[in-house]
Amino acid sequence: MPQVFETQPERTDLPLVVMPAVLGSMIRPLRERFAGLHDVARVRMFEDFTEDEDVIARRTAGADVMINGGPHISDALLRRLAGSVRCIVFSGTGVASYINLSLARELGVRVCNAVHYGDNAVAEHTFALLFELTRHVGALDADVKSGRWASPYADGLQLAGRRLGIIGLGGIGGAVARIARALDMDVSAWWTGHTPVDRFTRNGVTPVDDLGELIASSDVVSIHLPLIDGVTRGIITAEHLARLRPGTLFVNTARAEVIEPGALAARLAQGDIPAALDVYDSEPLPDDDPIRRVPGIILTPHVAWRTDGAFADLTRQMVDATRAFLTGGEMNVVVSEHDAAAHDGREA
Repeated sequence: MPQVFETQPERTDLPLVVMPAVLGSMIRPLRERFAGLHDVARVRMFEDFTEDEDVIARRTAGADVMINGGPHISDALLRRLAGSVRCIVFSGTGVASYINLSLARELGVRVCNAVHYGDNAVAEHTFALLFELTRHVGALDADVKSGRWASPYADGLQLAGRRLGIIGLGGIGGAVARIARALDMDVSAWWTGHTPVDRFTRNGVTPVDDLGELIASSDVVSIHLPLIDGVTRGIITAEHLARLRPGTLFVNTARAEVIEPGALAARLAQGDIPAALDVYDSEPLPDDDPIRRVPGIILTPHVAWRTDGAFADLTRQMVDATRAFLTGGEMNVVVSEHDAAAHDGREA
């Protein structure tokens, strides 16, 4: 049985906040942050991780707020939770990959996320992947430890002087740009017409308004778009990827779903694009996924955001968003509990 962390269990007059599953790395910072809900809510955190929907529903029974520590919430589970849960606080930014936001809106459930907590973490991991592609540190380490000094991975690529094309110049993309500039790279980014121009100027980035041209003219392509249904889902197409020049380094630490389904696997199967990925269409990555068979590809298990600094800020935002909901405020609201009422003519 998992250990259960509770605060003020005797205060049955207070709303109940339940976290039915949690990553181990979040437990300590959350325990410290939950003091911010004193006299606002009772907290119950199950200190293990599960995606079993029956277990999640049973643990969350009677809760006013669910803090979602990572499990995907199916439509069926969301409908079950909506019987008591009035707010779901998600432990991340890309909540659309985990919860049907349209259904939450229909059910009148507030959904909150966390923002910018992982900007530096993801940017640093982007370069960890790039350095692995260019300098093969993992393979060199394995060769030396096995007694092989003259390694076939000895010769690397230099990033200085190469052109980086960033797709998505938000908080993470901006951090990537600043690191790249420090490495003496030439940095460009896609300008959709919506990104503030001063963001390009501030980060020393050249705007390019044609995505295909950005991809075709870059030595390195790095994706940092958020997943927004109807806006960025599938926005990078097979035609765009066809414009990758042989030898272009390709990194995705954003969301796999911003690429047209099947397009990346098809392009990488040609074997001329060194690639590194932290995100996938299906997670965990299935054993038979063709991405696994791409020669030389570097794969990490959706961990770019996981650093001590990111966990500290993430857990702060999760607790603050919970407190805001329970005290009549708003913080990081993605779906408002009033949206459904407004849409069907009822008074919110």
